[in-house]
Amino acid sequence: MYFLALFFIKILKSPSKILVIIQRSNGDVLLSTSLVKLLYESFDHPEIDLLVNDDTLEIANIIPFVNNIHIFSYGDKKINRWNQEKNIMLKIFKKYDLSINLTASDRSVLYALLASKKSISAVEFDKKKSWWKIILLTHHYYFDTKKHILLNNLESLNILKIAHEPIFESLIASELSIKKIKRKLEKLNIQDFIIFHPSAQYNYKIYPQLLRNRLLNNLNSLGVPVLISGGMSQIDLDIKQELPNLQNLYDFIGETTLNEFIALSHLSLAYIGMDTLNMHIAASQNKRIFAIFGSTKLSMWSPWSNKLKTSTFINKPIQTYGENTIFQPSLPCHFCGVFGCGNNHGVNEFPYNIEPEEIFKEIENWYQNLNVSF
Repeated sequence: MYFLALFFIKILKSPSKILVIIQRSNGDVLLSTSLVKLLYESFDHPEIDLLVNDDTLEIANIIPFVNNIHIFSYGDKKINRWNQEKNIMLKIFKKYDLSINLTASDRSVLYALLASKKSISAVEFDKKKSWWKIILLTHHYYFDTKKHILLNNLESLNILKIAHEPIFESLIASELSIKKIKRKLEKLNIQDFIIFHPSAQYNYKIYPQLLRNRLLNNLNSLGVPVLISGGMSQIDLDIKQELPNLQNLYDFIGETTLNEFIALSHLSLAYIGMDTLNMHIAASQNKRIFAIFGSTKLSMWSPWSNKLKTSTFINKPIQTYGENTIFQPSLPCHFCGVFGCGNNHGVNEFPYNIEPEEIFKEIENWYQNLNVSF
């Protein structure tokens, strides 16, 4: 009878509607996949809604077990900010049994407080910023920039006493996307291949054209098809115009949706490219990764290793852990965490200090040890 009573108490306490608030970047949203899955499985399949920024909607739409998505628009100046805030507040006000906020911003904390009587949120270590949040929230945890985003995102599970392991859950491409990519590869007579992803959201993360083309010339010498991926942003289109015409290079820039890239990555041998969303997708799929980093903090954003159940926070020019190899510049100011020199999302000197021959040497050594014939 005791265990039966505990079972019913658990049912009564289990939330049937949960709101997860992620008002940051594409990477933050992607790295919430494990949290959403564990909440869904631990609480007997509740309805889980997300509140995200509009520029992360594409990735949010692919996360499994999500019922509905609320959108906040930062970029559209035609939308009245107060009307937008009011509409979101009305939509979420006391509609949930539990709210979990993964960002420490004032706005997202307020959303968590309005959405549910039971609220869990990240807060800042700085008590001048977080004191009122700590008082009003049901539970809080400190957002730690010395910890990986995946681990920060899973902190609420510790509060909820949900047992878990730090595994980065892989996104699964739709059957339609997999079929489309397979047909495209068959037409090109491509079986085994490597992905090279040269673009990123901001210029300060981009590997310069001259160095990039030297790397591509070296990759071409391997004899394995190199599929160059990218979207339709101006950065992507500029890179597309700069690509060299080489025998084993295949230009896929602007030719795949996000779902199709997930399928493409799933079928690939490895990911080579920039520190960006696509790198994290490959990491979730346990792919071999060769990532080029600039000023991004490794402690928070290095590719997660499911094999080792960790990432890295060590700063050195070349390092390998689990399935991942990271290249970074030998500069005294690296990994400052700002958005380019001057903190203005502009070009900086970091990528210019990573030699393409050093990158290729690591890739070549890995490739030669593969038991794959092309």
